[in-house]
Amino acid sequence: MTGLPPFRFGQLVMAPADTRAQWCERARRAEGQGWSTFQVSDHFDRSPSAPLLTLAAVAQVTSTIRLGTLVLDNDFRHPAVLAKELTTLDVLCDGRLEVGMGAGWMPADYAVSGIAFDRPGRRIDRLTESLAILSQALRGPEPVTVEGEHYTVSGLRSTPVPVQRPHVPLLVGGGRERVLGLAGRTADIVSINLDVGEGRVGPRATRSAFADATDEKIGWVRAAAAGRGSAPELHLVAYWVQLGEPAAESAAARIAANGFELTPRELLDSPHCLMGPRQQVVDRLVELRERWGFSYVTVYDSDAEVMAPVVAELAGT
Repeated sequence: MTGLPPFRFGQLVMAPADTRAQWCERARRAEGQGWSTFQVSDHFDRSPSAPLLTLAAVAQVTSTIRLGTLVLDNDFRHPAVLAKELTTLDVLCDGRLEVGMGAGWMPADYAVSGIAFDRPGRRIDRLTESLAILSQALRGPEPVTVEGEHYTVSGLRSTPVPVQRPHVPLLVGGGRERVLGLAGRTADIVSINLDVGEGRVGPRATRSAFADATDEKIGWVRAAAAGRGSAPELHLVAYWVQLGEPAAESAAARIAANGFELTPRELLDSPHCLMGPRQQVVDRLVELRERWGFSYVTVYDSDAEVMAPVVAELAGT
């Protein structure tokens, strides 16, 4: 596919593990199957572990798979502290780190932690300032000075200096215009997500997964990235995955199980849905890349085994 970026696949780990050995085995298995990135989320109750500590551990038993966050909630860490942790982690994994950032969206995270759940605009303001700091700190070694309304750093040095050159890549994800515009202007990777402004995957989020909504989101990103030298890589999470059964039957069953207010055709047209026989899913991924530019696709670990043959066929092509 001349001119199109090669496929990459991420595995987002959501199932809990009780021991170091279990975490390490998961990462080694993902690496052996050809997954591009081993990814962890960042929630208090919903995520199975602390993301940066988990990645530091699995870095010691892997050598090629990239290690990513999908995504860190900006409100949980001051950017100066986070920059120190990330540059250290990039050294510990020999330059395989990929940093995903978001403005935060799940009210339950804030309720259990006592962190103030401010209005979306204020959370995005903070994310914008954090990205200004991190984008410089993750280059190293020049000192960073940024004065903002929410964060100010003065002469902040990257100690240690990150391994990757020219910088540790930043992924920014979201489902609404302002965050996707910010991502289009600043991120190496833009993750097109659902609109979770309701704080849950409700009707608005489901509608935002439709093909026409995706067209609009891609338009926001491209407009914001128009002045850049190179376009960012486009990423998405495939939330609804099922291989083997006829696609229409799988979609109808998933809709019934989740109480979605949409038709099987609308679900199957969403880029976040991969259903049907293996070859049909392979063809669909090629179509997603051709139509929207999605070359980087993540699935949950619960879908990893059924997707492994697809990953083996398409990764790097």
